[in-house]
Amino acid sequence: MFWESAGPVNTQNTLQLAVKRGAELDIANFVIASCSGTTARELYALAQEKNIVCVSHVVGFQEPGVDEMLPENRAFFNANGVPVLTTTHLLAGVDRALRFQFKGVYPAEIVASTLRMFGQGIKVAVEISCMALDAGLIPYGQDVIAIGGTAEGADAAIVVKPEHSAQFFASQIKEIICMPKNKKQNK
Repeated sequence: MFWESAGPVNTQNTLQLAVKRGAELDIANFVIASCSGTTARELYALAQEKNIVCVSHVVGFQEPGVDEMLPENRAFFNANGVPVLTTTHLLAGVDRALRFQFKGVYPAEIVASTLRMFGQGIKVAVEISCMALDAGLIPYGQDVIAIGGTAEGADAAIVVKPEHSAQFFASQIKEIICMPKNKKQNK
């Protein structure tokens, strides 16, 4: 499925397609990007019987020391057994610090920019699936449904067999369930 444009307007349809495809393929593990937790709660409402892992922005992403995850959402996930992974982004981290400090382009950011050719949501979905695997929150060697978005909400979903970050390039994007045709979000 291709959405006309990127952005949160696609969230409900993206989540529904991801859950439907997960059921068709008998995939039990879902990894979703959600900064505030709102989009992950929407997925939980549709697929609470699945293993859902929520990956949030690193603390300090928008502002030093600030956690974007709403406290009530973090409490909800904790009460319902949904792990929330809040850690350094696989395709940012030290490379981003080098870019900020020395004004250059570094390998992880080249990989991220290449994946963004498919859209920000696809890049995020690949990244968070490997992060969740590295954290031990999804099983090794299995396909998962990974869901990402552009700025907020969800507009992309993939079937992916992630690898640990040290073997990142062995990851396999098996299917693109949905993504925006136009990569820029309409304002």
